[in-house]
Amino acid sequence: MSQNIQKSVLLQRVVVTGLGAVTPLGNSVKEFWHNAVAGMSGAGPITRFDAANFKTRFACEVKNFDPRNYFDAKEARKWDPCLHYALVAADEAMADAKLFPGAFDSDRAGVIWASGVGGLSTIDEQMCEYANHRGTPRFNPFFITRFIVNMGAGLIAIRHQLRGLSFATVSACASSAHAIGEALTHLRLGKADLIVCGGAEAGVTESGVGGFGAMRALSERNDDPATASRPFDVNRDGFVIGEGAGALVLETLEHALRRGAPIYAEVTGYGMATDAYHITSPHPEGDGAYRAMKSALDDAGLQPSDIDYLNAHATSTGQGDVSEIKAIERVFGDDLAKLSISATKSMTGHMLGGAGAAEAIVCVKAVTDGVVAPTINTKELDPAVPAAADLTLGEARHRPVRAAMSNAFGFGGHTAILIFQKY
Repeated sequence: MSQNIQKSVLLQRVVVTGLGAVTPLGNSVKEFWHNAVAGMSGAGPITRFDAANFKTRFACEVKNFDPRNYFDAKEARKWDPCLHYALVAADEAMADAKLFPGAFDSDRAGVIWASGVGGLSTIDEQMCEYANHRGTPRFNPFFITRFIVNMGAGLIAIRHQLRGLSFATVSACASSAHAIGEALTHLRLGKADLIVCGGAEAGVTESGVGGFGAMRALSERNDDPATASRPFDVNRDGFVIGEGAGALVLETLEHALRRGAPIYAEVTGYGMATDAYHITSPHPEGDGAYRAMKSALDDAGLQPSDIDYLNAHATSTGQGDVSEIKAIERVFGDDLAKLSISATKSMTGHMLGGAGAAEAIVCVKAVTDGVVAPTINTKELDPAVPAAADLTLGEARHRPVRAAMSNAFGFGGHTAILIFQKY
């Protein structure tokens, strides 16, 4: 006779011990955070390809990044820019966490890494080359390994000898937030001692810009790229495509304390839900966002009044911004006026599969430094924005941040919400 055996699981506390970033605002966490607090725009004319015939001719590109400064020439040629960004951000996070060979049990260390698409420029290059030279098919032997979405997780594991769990999360622009949330879940359950998590994207390519442009999702403010991303503004006309990577090292508190690791913040909440409404448009009332935010608060054991800062997904699209602010108002209610909100995509553009991780870093830094990065470019608020909502317009604000919430949404209705608290 089979018996149902209930096993009591004591969930472990999880903390952030390392950060790494490659973004349109800088190629390290220090540079990224400094420029975000300063309200700098990362937008400018596209340099990756000739965009003269495209409706949108600007983007938030990673700047001054030469992979040969990080890898030998042969190795650099093997990998798509998406993988370059992933490896450099993960290297910084590992060094920041003081995780060097011999400092941890490799069998208890893992990677959960995300990308919305993977090596898009590799796909573009190889298919154009094939189309231009019809006949005997000739493909780069690294074609597949350069573009498949899981390769970021694989390469980070190889580079740092992380021999525990390893996989990729793919949920469009919620991908790297899901990666962080899944790392939290596995660490809580004792499946690992530490996990490198986050995500990367390098979507500033002909097909990336052309595809999003064909959907009429991109801003076409070519005469003034720096002010094109204007979340919640009545004159917004679409998002600005960005690129880059964000990496976090999460550890069980017990493991971090045992090795004397630096601790930035505690990860206490993770919520997920799905709109189940439309392939690209969010639910008009922000149903999935509302339920995911409530789930994250419940997971953290917090009330809305405990959250001091919220990093909004806010891409600067007509439907998305309104849907999200409705959900935020519904969750926070009378506590909305005490909440600082900002939309840092106004500066970084939309880093797609890397966005959730970059914005998680912004939340962690808000908690540790007591600074809320601003929303730039927004001048005339959409009437749908509640009068009580504080969007931190124009300039950063210094204030205590006990807990910060980060929102991430993806095509297909995916939602992922993270909460970071002061340790």
